[in-house]
Amino acid sequence: MKTASVKEIKTALKEVPNSELIQLCLELSKFKKENKELLTYLLFESTSEASFIADIKTETIAQFACINTSSYFYIKKSVRKILRRIKTYIRYSKNKETEIELLLFFCQQMNSFKPSIKGSDALYNIYKRETINIRKKLLKLHEDLQFDYLQELERLG
Repeated sequence: MKTASVKEIKTALKEVPNSELIQLCLELSKFKKENKELLTYLLFESTSEASFIADIKTETIAQFACINTSSYFYIKKSVRKILRRIKTYIRYSKNKETEIELLLFFCQQMNSFKPSIKGSDALYNIYKRETINIRKKLLKLHEDLQFDYLQELERLG
């Protein structure tokens, strides 16, 4: 089966009546968890970005609390999983401020994690890579926001 382009899908969706459109969205949500999460964000959470961020922060704290600390290998796998999850949420939002705030929170959690991430080169590299990404993304924001977020980033070290 040949997959249609976004333009083709857009023109086809314009011709579909509303009731059928609802059914198509429901069918789409049945196939992948990500599709359902994106629809949930767009329908319920996109109106209140602050509560969306708070929910993700709460989930992140819980995930960091569940990390198996018996070896750095397991810690690294869990941290990568948490970061992948956060980046998925960032893709849903498409808001640069949300992205920076969530990545800063992730770095804060890593920084305060016990055992220290400095005991593992891989974990420390993940941390440094994300701080570099935050610095790059800060340049796209308004100067006032840049200053505020840069101060938070400097506190991390």
